[in-house]
Amino acid sequence: MARIARWGTTALGLMLMTAACGSGETADAGAQGTPIRRVPAPENEFTPAELEATVDRLVAAINGSSHRPMQMAVLLRNATGFWAPVVAAANRAMGELEATGSVIGPVAPSEDGPGSDELQNLQIQQAVEDGAEGIGLAPISDIQRTAVDEAVAKGVHVVTLDADVAASKRAIYVGTLDRSAGAKAASTLLAMLPKPPGTVILHGSVNTAGSSGLERTQGAQQAFEEAGYEVLVRQSTWAPTGETEDVEWMKTQIGMANPPVVGLIGLFNISYRCAMAAEAAGKPELPVVAFDFDPKTVDYMREGRIQATHVQRQYYQGYLVPYILYAIKNIGLDATREILARQMVDGSRVNTGVDVVPGGKIDAYNDFLGSIGANQ
Repeated sequence: MARIARWGTTALGLMLMTAACGSGETADAGAQGTPIRRVPAPENEFTPAELEATVDRLVAAINGSSHRPMQMAVLLRNATGFWAPVVAAANRAMGELEATGSVIGPVAPSEDGPGSDELQNLQIQQAVEDGAEGIGLAPISDIQRTAVDEAVAKGVHVVTLDADVAASKRAIYVGTLDRSAGAKAASTLLAMLPKPPGTVILHGSVNTAGSSGLERTQGAQQAFEEAGYEVLVRQSTWAPTGETEDVEWMKTQIGMANPPVVGLIGLFNISYRCAMAAEAAGKPELPVVAFDFDPKTVDYMREGRIQATHVQRQYYQGYLVPYILYAIKNIGLDATREILARQMVDGSRVNTGVDVVPGGKIDAYNDFLGSIGANQ
């Protein structure tokens, strides 16, 4: 264990904040917790009322039980950018629950140490040995399956977020369901298109090694094809030359496609390349719908070149996980799943959905993110 402890101050993970009593203390197992009094998010046109109501139902059920304090750990892949709202939300929830534990990240391997996958496995093992009764985990890959199963075998509940280890014994997944998110984004663009025939360019993924991106792409493609449109899919490229290659490919298709291209949609944070391609092809009037809230995407929205974007609710992923872990311990997994049923798919996955942000609502959406501490 000395070796793992030494990594804990460098590569194994950065302790971002300690909630309630602190990770070094153990709550009295016989003491009943005080009633939970959460602070709901301010009411706003973007506030997901269904998710807020779900948390309220969890609180009511927990308060109706003889609930006791809990130690937990939330293990993330990073702490900045996309992950900053997750950190803020998880710490807020743990504070409201008066839960003992920490939000930990990122996983950063050293030159002579294990890789990121193995480091996250060590984080899971360390959390269990430190007394965590529940773990929230943003897994790096399926390699976390064994570590998750070993934690569950020792009586530790595991809830995944953002990405899943579906083949493991984790209790629940919380996050965006990619196929439905792709279909949702497609529905936004469909409302802007002329009647078929027509071609839609989809900046997504056909990579079977990246199942989440593939599922998002398939969800969107199916929606367009069922509506009667032809679909051309461009594999998004993150290589140094990717922007040039993506824009050139889409520009060429806009000039050649038959039936003509009537709209473009991007399903990743580099969605703004669709607007770049339309401009390069001399067709800036083509409607473009994007994904995520990249600063370049926002700039194109302000210019009227991207009509809307779709933003994952990572803040609510971070906020829900501690409440779900606490509920599983105090009212049981079945009762917890019953409360989550309205947002659940196949009995084990909670769909946090996406926010649809029109071009004219950028400032209002930024204000909403600021009100809940979710700015990236």
